[in-house]
Amino acid sequence: MNEIWTEKFRPKNLSEIVGQKENIEKLKGFVRAKDVPHLIFSGPAGTGKTTAAMALAIELYGEAWKENFLELNASNNRGINVIRGHEDREGKDTGLVSVKDYARLKPSNDLGFKLIFLDEADQLTGDAQAALRRTMEVYSSSTRFILSCNYSSQIIPPIQSRCVIMRFRSLEESAIKDRIRQISGQEKLALSNEIVDAIAEVAEGDMRKAINVLQTMASSGDITEKRVYEMFGYSSSEEFASLVSAALEHGLFDEAREKLDELMIKMGVSGIDILRGMHSVVRRHRMPGKEKLEVIIALAEAEYRIVEGGSDNIQLDALLARLVKIGSEFS
Repeated sequence: MNEIWTEKFRPKNLSEIVGQKENIEKLKGFVRAKDVPHLIFSGPAGTGKTTAAMALAIELYGEAWKENFLELNASNNRGINVIRGHEDREGKDTGLVSVKDYARLKPSNDLGFKLIFLDEADQLTGDAQAALRRTMEVYSSSTRFILSCNYSSQIIPPIQSRCVIMRFRSLEESAIKDRIRQISGQEKLALSNEIVDAIAEVAEGDMRKAINVLQTMASSGDITEKRVYEMFGYSSSEEFASLVSAALEHGLFDEAREKLDELMIKMGVSGIDILRGMHSVVRRHRMPGKEKLEVIIALAEAEYRIVEGGSDNIQLDALLARLVKIGSEFS
């Protein structure tokens, strides 16, 4: 792949970002005011946190945005040195650009401040976050910080109190589908509605994941619904639906067990992925409310036992037996 599509099709301004309307309106307000507070972008991967930070810089600084925007990934260097300076524990220069060194530089723009975007900030150690808090305090007149994280609770309270926290939610399937259709049109790819639906399903609210799936299929030339599921070790929703139906609606334990064996042995789908596929089917399936509650509780208990070290085979067999029982009680 000559070019990564997640970069190629990254929105260049705030208005192009989808699924985060409330946050984008706040950022546009900062652009109009030509001032930005310290920010925390919190939320799942692939929801537009990095894109929003870059788009904010582009709208603030125009063509000179790269000279006024520093992006660092805290997971590359979790320690205090990424904040304070270049030297490691032995006093050797690591060659890294430190937050403190960049923050103390005089801004080269008319706004009077530059931006530091610290991705995966929740991966910083406690000492590093304490050092960051002090740096934010000392250089707040010339530098604004944007901290990106999955969980804002992992950021120490003194930093949280200095920031405006923006929570990015997982994208709705409709937003992902629209973006996939737009990209496929630009790349002259013919996608059926079934393929687009499958990409949106496996993406699970992650736009980056959806675009990577599309690019991989385009590069291989194998653009099919089945290929989408195979790439992530998933089975199609129809296979999960037939598994649930055999046990819950028809009471056919042995038939359901055969379908389960096919998923696990022939297709190599893990027990957890089977549970997630079944859960997705059950949530969309029309059934009496009390019956759906019993089924979801059964799925949750099976997942818990597997995560705690239980055997996939035994726990999934027990789940199918329980679904047969639930189905018989509500028939």
